[in-house]
Amino acid sequence: MNKRTAPLAIVAMSVAALVAAPVAQAQDTAAPAATPASTPKQIKKAERKAARAKKNAELKELEKNGYNPAGEQTDYPQNLQNAQSKINAQKAGKPAPASAP
Repeated sequence: MNKRTAPLAIVAMSVAALVAAPVAQAQDTAAPAATPASTPKQIKKAERKAARAKKNAELKELEKNGYNPAGEQTDYPQNLQNAQSKINAQKAGKPAPASAP
């Protein structure tokens, strides 16, 4: 080989190696679509969503047992406590205690 064709041969071999190598993609299409959250942001978002669902379920259960968050608040702690005691009694399988006036 002379001085001119040596660099050309190296470039040709490099191109051939790059073409033969598998190409990495930004998104792995072989991975299933329903993979679990893996990044910290996705994990925190899932945790917030679960906490919000739990809070909403607890509030709905309190409302079902007589608590009205939009109602009159003069008896606020007592009506919340009454609803909570009804829930606790239901979970324990006992009759709910009488509500305070």
